[in-house]
Amino acid sequence: MSPGSRCAGLLAWIVLCLCPSLCLGLTQAEQTVIDIHQDAAPGVVNITSITVQYNFFYQPIPLEGSGSGVIIDRKGHILTNNHVIKDAHRLEVTLANGKHYRGQLVGSYPDADLAVIRIEAPQNELYPLPLGESASLQVGQTVLALGNPFGLGETLTTGVISSLGRSIRSEDGALMEGLIQTDASINPGNSGGPLLDTSGKVIGINTAILSPSGGSIGIGFAVPADLLNRIVPELIEKGYVAYPFLGVSVFPVFPGLAEALNLEVDYGALVVDMVRKGPADLHGILGPSRKVQIGNAIFPVGGDVIVAIDEDTVKDGDTFKSAISKHWPGDQVRVKVLRKGTFLTIPVTLGETPRAKRR
Repeated sequence: MSPGSRCAGLLAWIVLCLCPSLCLGLTQAEQTVIDIHQDAAPGVVNITSITVQYNFFYQPIPLEGSGSGVIIDRKGHILTNNHVIKDAHRLEVTLANGKHYRGQLVGSYPDADLAVIRIEAPQNELYPLPLGESASLQVGQTVLALGNPFGLGETLTTGVISSLGRSIRSEDGALMEGLIQTDASINPGNSGGPLLDTSGKVIGINTAILSPSGGSIGIGFAVPADLLNRIVPELIEKGYVAYPFLGVSVFPVFPGLAEALNLEVDYGALVVDMVRKGPADLHGILGPSRKVQIGNAIFPVGGDVIVAIDEDTVKDGDTFKSAISKHWPGDQVRVKVLRKGTFLTIPVTLGETPRAKRR
């Protein structure tokens, strides 16, 4: 072999060593996915929860569940779904290296199906993943869903963002809004794992699938990163998320009720109870003044009908809650009400829901 041929062969060998994807016949897109998985996998953990139920004879029966989580800092904080750790008597975390640690609940936010737990592990075993942003996400964008189901090792599925701003109900019946919808498969055991963009940043936490059979059919949902960035520090600091508080209980207005009460609108949220000296009371919203019988039901009436909060139309109880939940304690909102045939706009500074009422 000539010296020139040997040099050419050596050069080709060096190129293949530096670019293994060329040797394996991988596309650049495939190599990108592989690199992201290799970098992110050490930051994804398995969470095993032990709960206790009672049989017909009131004997305690321990039950085991499994989910995933993502390490978010070197202090051992792990972000996961609330339903993964709910009612757990014991939490065990398995790292990607196979080591096990006892987990302790730091705080939870059931309305977004999120929770933070913590483990006491050496910093050199913790590989936190960076939280990204979700405001600029676009439908069609490539995403990767990671999980560590059942402690058997990491799993990876890929897909695209199918839709943004989706709403579903959590297992507790709470309306979860603003979710990312993806066709990347989210199978049982992957709940609580991260949804990544192609830069390797966490843009969401996988939370649920829509499936009549319980298996993935390509409709999965993730809690967006912008919400994570807002509430995770509060969960770590306080152990809970401060809920905005208007201080009223409402009943949805429907056409039959509107006709019976001679209201000028057939939608909205009728104030049926008022917290004394709460934000609504202090800012001049009126509660019920009397009770009337409509059919077989007794209704507290005479209070304001809330029809809008800022730019959000209030059609019923769900939209009322949704409009309030966009804000935080201390925010000022403009509450539009119908009062005795006249529409009024009342500025109200929201308070913080008493913790005893959130439990």
